[in-house]
Amino acid sequence: MKRLFWSLVALISLGCLAAHAEGLKKEKFSRGAWEHDIGYVQAVRVGNTLYISGSVGQGAMPEAIAQAFGAIKETLAHYHLDFSNVVKETVYTTDLDALKTHAVVRRPFYGEDFPAATWVQVSRLYDLAHVIEVEVIAVFPE
Repeated sequence: MKRLFWSLVALISLGCLAAHAEGLKKEKFSRGAWEHDIGYVQAVRVGNTLYISGSVGQGAMPEAIAQAFGAIKETLAHYHLDFSNVVKETVYTTDLDALKTHAVVRRPFYGEDFPAATWVQVSRLYDLAHVIEVEVIAVFPE
């Protein structure tokens, strides 16, 4: 009886989630048709929250940081936002020491208004040439 009860609760919950997801309005922004081939979009807005996919950089770390954050700046600008709207940042890099050494390149994008952040070293990124990938979450003003 207990098992049946919890099975019904699970089914009802899944039904509610599915119904909620159907009504979810997503506004998507793509930077190119190649994104579709991979299976993602550059950004998705849901309500007052903007989720920006990982933007990448390659080459020497200072230039790679500038490339990744420059791409994020362009995506934010598409929505009439800037880095002051960013509340969460996640950075994946193949060389955390180089990122830490050149973190000063990141600073002008935020000024002194830093978001919550996580920086992680990984063994590789999607493209072997990429040394950094940065994803952010931004919030629209009320």
